[in-house]
Amino acid sequence: MHGAIACLQRLTDVFQQRRTQLAQSAGLSDQQWAVLEEVSSDHFMPSMFAKSRESSAAAVSKILRQLVDKELIVGRVDTTDARQRRYELTAQGKKTMLSLRKNRERAVEAIWMPLPTKELDAFIRFGTRITESMENYASTAAD
Repeated sequence: MHGAIACLQRLTDVFQQRRTQLAQSAGLSDQQWAVLEEVSSDHFMPSMFAKSRESSAAAVSKILRQLVDKELIVGRVDTTDARQRRYELTAQGKKTMLSLRKNRERAVEAIWMPLPTKELDAFIRFGTRITESMENYASTAAD
């Protein structure tokens, strides 16, 4: 059991380390990459993003300013609601996202594609069981 927990912790750490490396390869922090990904979707709302990440609106605003300064996004007043700003990727932002996606896809192909389908299926089932158990435990432990 303890070996499984240690393995999961190591996998989590290496996964995060690799994500950090990918972000740094594009001159970004993890947080900047996460915001850039969200801006690339059509329905990005800074306040909702902050809430989903359990972050403050001020922290998200700071990251947005950093991305504007890097000329990866632009912010404009929303035409339907002047109280809101709409953020969009610039040409450089689109190029950066394309590069990040290609690098991530290359990593996925190199790491995950060679693994046998049966083992991946077993990993998914096992990981799902652990995740559900942890979620259930967390919800009852909070009571």
